[in-house]
Amino acid sequence: MRKTLSFALVHFSVALLVGWALTGSFVLGGALALVEPLCNTLAFHLHEKAWTRSQARRRRGTGPTATPA
Repeated sequence: MRKTLSFALVHFSVALLVGWALTGSFVLGGALALVEPLCNTLAFHLHEKAWTRSQARRRRGTGPTATPA
């Protein structure tokens, strides 16, 4: 989770600067920077959890790519 939070901070900074550069408004850039990375961070965290479960199933031979016996 610490890696995810670090990623969120970097993403927030980039989103703020890009939003400000495109709109000329720190308020609008800040709003974009809060909403978009928050959604992306949550999606990244859920993706990591799903990926870990998928890999564990694959190692056990019960995943969708497992070959029938």
